[in-house]
Amino acid sequence: MANKVFCPKLLKNLGFHVRRLNSAPSPLSAVPPINFTGDFNAATVTAPNLLDTAPHINTSHHNNNIINFDDVKELFHGVPTTKLIRSSLTLQMAAIEPMVDLGMWVMNSKLMEMPVFREVMLAFVKNTFYEHFCAGKDLTEVRRTVTKLSDSGLKAMLDYGVEHSTENESCEQSMKAFIQTIESTKSLPESSASFVVAKITAICTPRLLKRMSDLLRWEKKDPSFNLPWKQQSLPLFAENSPIYHTSKKTEPLTVEEERDLQLAHERLTKICEKCVEHDVPLLIDAEDTTIQPAIDYFAYSAAIKYRKDDQPLIFGTIQAYLKDAKERMVTAKKAAEKMGVPMGFKLVRGAYMCSEKQLASSLGFKSPIHDSIEQTHACFNSCVEFMIEEIANGSGAVVLATHNIESGKLAATKAIDLGIKNEMQSLQFAQLYGMAEGLSFGLRNAGFQVSKYLPFGPVEQIMHYLMRRAEENRGLLSTSAFDRQLMRKELRRRFEVAIS
Repeated sequence: MANKVFCPKLLKNLGFHVRRLNSAPSPLSAVPPINFTGDFNAATVTAPNLLDTAPHINTSHHNNNIINFDDVKELFHGVPTTKLIRSSLTLQMAAIEPMVDLGMWVMNSKLMEMPVFREVMLAFVKNTFYEHFCAGKDLTEVRRTVTKLSDSGLKAMLDYGVEHSTENESCEQSMKAFIQTIESTKSLPESSASFVVAKITAICTPRLLKRMSDLLRWEKKDPSFNLPWKQQSLPLFAENSPIYHTSKKTEPLTVEEERDLQLAHERLTKICEKCVEHDVPLLIDAEDTTIQPAIDYFAYSAAIKYRKDDQPLIFGTIQAYLKDAKERMVTAKKAAEKMGVPMGFKLVRGAYMCSEKQLASSLGFKSPIHDSIEQTHACFNSCVEFMIEEIANGSGAVVLATHNIESGKLAATKAIDLGIKNEMQSLQFAQLYGMAEGLSFGLRNAGFQVSKYLPFGPVEQIMHYLMRRAEENRGLLSTSAFDRQLMRKELRRRFEVAIS
């Protein structure tokens, strides 16, 4: 769950070896973080606080008893000892900051242009971080990973590791990969795949998404502004949404851009129809605020058209580290309810701290991100409370994507208090594959549906996803350290049993 864009100190002194982020793309060129999130380091956030009070989830009994972390034997039941050892070592390695700094620098350096060096580095990554955080290079390997997850009582969110496409041909290839992923769910163990994940940036170029977002922002400023290409959607903005990106009236889409937009709509339509055919929900990831309005537009317009009886088929993503997160979610949810549209959301904390702060500062505005991690926690928990109450009233669905133990406990307690613990289609938890294992197994043992976010693809293709996992682990030290502590405790227990 990405937390921040990496800005290694080493780059300041070793700039000669490092490719600029805006240079021509390469197999290892930088891409925005995948945004399935956990906690982040609040020290890098300098936005003003717009929350007067911290929302709190009221519970009728102590939530520490909901998820049991004390019985490690039960917690890691079914997890092979070899996997525990490998997981503990990999997470320990990722927690060593100088090693992560060096690895990030190396992967972005000209050294990777040397064939022999590149092969050695890719082999090392494949046998460490790749095998820990990824489901495999293709659908055959993914099937084995999903089967193991299913055997352990967890579900899978299938994410083909492609992020940004730059032209229509690559958009078409991404669409075909998403469709193939959807079709593959029929060969998996029954009900083992909870979602297929798609990124709009893979089927519509970021450049066009930026143009659309600017036009949608200007429409927010001037409701009389006509967007002839706009389909029926839900509200995209709140009163305090950042629209400073668009300072002047934007030129309409060109004929060519409208044609590309139509192609993007057709790609998403094909993906959604395939989801309907194979009865698997589609989860659309979020990006940064420069293009998020267009992504929400795609997600909401698709949600209006496609559904699974009274359950949502299309889930959008809300990033709680944004100050307007809850207001946007509530506004969209209430609008969907009036239209009779079941709406699903994935709740995350956020993934674009550095870029959002830098962009706002460059334009002379304050950051759209909360001042502190405590405010983000409060916003996330408040969004959780709202959605769980909506579900209790028979409306909507939510995926709580968090590595934060307290948020997990609060949400689980609220769900039990309101009697929706067994609403498996409406309330789900999720964590990244290879991370927050204690929370995943604890929630599973408490009777909740839990999924792991499974990226897959060739190691070269999803290298930056792996680097982000290593980088963000430092922002998740409390969770990672807790996981390693639980794993070591269980390994000691198994060793003592073995020698007794």
